[in-house]
Amino acid sequence: MFKYTKHSLKKLEALLEELEYAVRYEKGNFNSGYCIVEDRKIAVINKFYDTEGRINCLLDILGKIEVPEEQLSEASAKFYKKINSLADEGENEEEGEEETEQETVED
Repeated sequence: MFKYTKHSLKKLEALLEELEYAVRYEKGNFNSGYCIVEDRKIAVINKFYDTEGRINCLLDILGKIEVPEEQLSEASAKFYKKINSLADEGENEEEGEEETEQETVED
C-alpha cells in the first residue's frame, strides 16, 4: 500500500529531479492540477493541492513520461519499481472488477 506522506512526496520530487525535471508549485488555471512544459522539463503543480493531491499529480506525470531507469540512483530506481508494481496491481484489480460487472450483466 502506498502512503501519502510528505516523505513520499519528497521521494517523488527527488526522482523527478534525477530525471532532470524541475518541480514547481504555483497557482494557475490547470485542467488536471498540473502542467508539463516538455521542452524545458518543468512540472508545474497547483500549489493549493494538499500532499495527497500533489503526490497524485506527480504519479500521473511519471506515468506519462519516459523514465530511463539507468539514470536513477539506486534508491530512486527501487522506489520507482515499487510505485510501478503498485500501479500494476491497481490496474489488475480494476480489470477484475470490470469482468465481474460484465458477467453479472450477461447472466
